[in-house]
Amino acid sequence: MDVFWAAPPVIRTLTALTLVQSALMYGGLVSFYWALFMPSLIFSWRPQIYRLVTPFLLTGPKLDFLFDLYIMYRYGSAAERSMAPGEFLIYLLFVAFNVMLTAGGYLGASILLSPLIMALVYTYSQTNRGTKTRFWFIDIPVVFLPYAMLLVDMVTHGWYSALIASTGIVAAHTYDFLTRIYPTFGGGRNIITVPGFLERYFTEHDPDSGYRGYGTASRAPRPAEQPSTASTSGSSWSSWTSSNSWNGRGAGRRLG
Repeated sequence: MDVFWAAPPVIRTLTALTLVQSALMYGGLVSFYWALFMPSLIFSWRPQIYRLVTPFLLTGPKLDFLFDLYIMYRYGSAAERSMAPGEFLIYLLFVAFNVMLTAGGYLGASILLSPLIMALVYTYSQTNRGTKTRFWFIDIPVVFLPYAMLLVDMVTHGWYSALIASTGIVAAHTYDFLTRIYPTFGGGRNIITVPGFLERYFTEHDPDSGYRGYGTASRAPRPAEQPSTASTSGSSWSSWTSSNSWNGRGAGRRLG
């Protein structure tokens, strides 16, 4: 429990909700029907608003249940610590909205956790640019990690599965472009800001909140916080991801 409570508040809550919902559904206590992204029911005359959240909270089956939770917790924690207080929540809302439009609305995916995980991995890879990680038995620059995962996903599950997951990369890169690349190199203005009340709330309730290492042009960057070197920390995760989590399920498959 100490490890759980040591995580930043947003990813800690997201991981707990994913654990509870997935356990209830794979345990047969709740139907998978309630987790599916179904726009026709969200925008019906009796809107099922909860479907804006539940598609992001269902892991893969069996061992993927553990691996998906680990990946979310590990790389979500790293991403949240690299951002300013409250920014990670805005980041999640932005990514989720874009994934719903692309993977859910346009491509017809009913479960949206894999694009969300890919977005977290992409953000982690950008925060730790210049380091290396081990993917299976090969040491690669960490910035190539999301694309290596997509390649494995395409080989094992086909192009549609990889296409669904790739929408997470697009969403995370769009956020990076709007908050860092365009303001810093294009002379534009960062239009995605953290509301003052939200920043104050997270500052008061999360004293360990960190600066974002790469995405806020108006703040001085600091080195990204890492539990260990990228090669060591990424080694076990990459092998787990390659051999189990992303090979054990296909993004966007319909469960109901």
